Amino acid sequence: RRRLESELEDIRGAGTWKNERVIASRQGPHLCLAGGGAGILNFCANNYLGLSSHPEVIRAAVEALEKFGAGLSSVRFICGTQSIHKDLEEKIARFHQREDAILYASCFDANAGIFEALLTPEDAVLSDELNHASIIDGIRLCKANKYRYKHMDMQDLEAKLQDAQKHRLRLVATDGAFSMDGDIAPLREICQLAQKYDALVFIDECHATGFLGPNGRGTDELLGVMDKVTIINSTLGKALGGAAGGYTTGPKPLIDLLRQCSRPYLFSNSLPPAVVGCASKALDLLMESNAIAQSMAAKTQRFRSKMMAAGFTILGKDHPICPVMLGDARLAAVVAGDSDSPCVSSPGIYVIGFSYPVVPKGKARIRVQISAVHSDEDIDRCVEAFTEVGRKHGALP
Repeated sequence: RRRLESELEDIRGAGTWKNERVIASRQGPHLCLAGGGAGILNFCANNYLGLSSHPEVIRAAVEALEKFGAGLSSVRFICGTQSIHKDLEEKIARFHQREDAILYASCFDANAGIFEALLTPEDAVLSDELNHASIIDGIRLCKANKYRYKHMDMQDLEAKLQDAQKHRLRLVATDGAFSMDGDIAPLREICQLAQKYDALVFIDECHATGFLGPNGRGTDELLGVMDKVTIINSTLGKALGGAAGGYTTGPKPLIDLLRQCSRPYLFSNSLPPAVVGCASKALDLLMESNAIAQSMAAKTQRFRSKMMAAGFTILGKDHPICPVMLGDARLAAVVAGDSDSPCVSSPGIYVIGFSYPVVPKGKARIRVQISAVHSDEDIDRCVEAFTEVGRKHGALP
């Protein structure tokens, strides 16, 4: 107990303590917080398309709950597969234009389950240094030879691919869109190098599925390489309804192998029917029309351009993840609102400061996330709050 309390005190002293604010309403652009605080503008959710509270998505969840029950109390291969699970997997594969798909409890589980099942000590995996923690952890679980290339550095990736030619199979693993920096992997160049050195390409599309690309299919559609990417892992817990769940989609033999060997799939309960209902309806809405996905670009540009005009540094480009760079962890916490001093939360803007170990030391930030259901007025009010508070705390001249 003494050791743990000392470690916790060190976290507080470093200014990296993470508070959990309690929400007393459904997810959406406007929130109510427990203990007061109604009408808070929410700018830190992964609810990119606003589908977490979409009436048709909620109705589909209720219908699935009533028809198929609360849960399966089982893993898939024993007695945990329902018709809705198979229907959703088929729909995911069709959406991504792949052969097959497999559901997981989360994309973290999907990333934990694929590398160990696919790669052996004879193989190699080449990973971007800023890949999501779940990719890093998944790679740690496998016995393949591990290479890490500099972030989006194609020269370094090529050098690593040349060195990896001695291995049987080479897999390049990258986020499609990087969640902390809001930048997009150079998939065209990655796929060209993969073809040159006879490698496969894996992308994690959690922060791309549903809203990047002409039809929201993700970064491979955005960059025109859908036929060059072999494996896609993504989530149902962000743009696709926001409930939970993840998946792998790709060649059918790979999906068949995962059903036999992927430990998070074999040893985790099936996705609850309500979650399946949510995600299935979200995909229906996306495949019926690309209007929601296309609405993101103008809103994202409005926020980014106004914040940069005010003097803030915003990482990434053309992505609704808009990291407002502040550098110092304490400054990020104070500006976001984890203190009693004037903060962005005071005017009713819900944002969170990110610091080590979520991001590297010295690169603290407030990650603002734009949603299709934010109005122009919501965005302008957020920019005004940042500008006012930034000046008070010295984040702006």
